[in-house]
Amino acid sequence: METSIITIKQLVSEAQCYETIRQLRRAEGVTCPHCDSGETIRRGYDSPQRLCQHYQCKACGKRFDDLTGTVLSGHHQPLSVWVLCLYFMGLNLYPLGHKSNRQIAQELDLNKDDLVYDGTPAHGHR
Repeated sequence: METSIITIKQLVSEAQCYETIRQLRRAEGVTCPHCDSGETIRRGYDSPQRLCQHYQCKACGKRFDDLTGTVLSGHHQPLSVWVLCLYFMGLNLYPLGHKSNRQIAQELDLNKDDLVYDGTPAHGHR
């Protein structure tokens, strides 16, 4: 019998991460992050992040998605990976510093350069 190793990353549902983000951010309905209008329409889903809902504001015409205006917007890693990364960082499971982020990157199959050593996800990755 072959034994498979299951990583914590495999236990977190991408769909559940997006649903939770929507519940937390859109509890009182979808509003435009650019003009605060509540008049929005759904515009499908993102192609690389197939669960990320896109919207368009009827008032100003600008488009946005579930992650617009968050630290998680524009990253190339799946949302579930960043949620786990932030979770690990928040737990302070490891001593602070480079060793901690390297261990987190290894567990989540991230490039260690994707993490900034001050405990926040790196910006600029698209």
